[in-house]
Amino acid sequence: MSAVLKGLTLAQYLEHELRTGEKHEYYRGEIFAMVGGTPRHSLIATNFSGEARQRLVDKPCVPYNGDLRIKVESAGLYTYPDASIICGELQLDPETPNSVTNPVVLVEVLSESTEGYDRGEKSAFYRSIASLRALVLISQNRPLVECYTRQASGGWLLTEVRSLSDSLVLEPIGIAIPLAEIYRNVKFD
Repeated sequence: MSAVLKGLTLAQYLEHELRTGEKHEYYRGEIFAMVGGTPRHSLIATNFSGEARQRLVDKPCVPYNGDLRIKVESAGLYTYPDASIICGELQLDPETPNSVTNPVVLVEVLSESTEGYDRGEKSAFYRSIASLRALVLISQNRPLVECYTRQASGGWLLTEVRSLSDSLVLEPIGIAIPLAEIYRNVKFD
């Protein structure tokens, strides 16, 4: 990913987003365009959010789509994951009132252009969020969902789910989503 603009203050970034109506990631004075995804990417993200919503109806957690901005305090990163789940009250950043600081689950649908970043630096940034209990990475090229779950020790346990007959288990929020539903109507090459 290459920066669209450099040397911006947080206020300039927020004004730019407001003026353009476009979503950008902000990190250390640089903004990066959140490029449009493929139809497959959109379908997978929508499927995940819809399935999560159904399973969270009687729980104190709410799923959000990719329009919710998340602030990663430790990194100074403002970004839009493909989906997020917040439990309890939204905690909004006082500097950027439309940025949430307390996600419990974050989801990224991996794209060819951003997969390295999503798996590497961005994943590390996400895992530094104190409230985060699970980070989900979903492949759009084959049935594969990777879930990093925070352990009591503070470490992270990786679980991979590869079969459409299995389910992604999100233990921290007490739900399971069948891969067949996450990938419903997805045609693989």
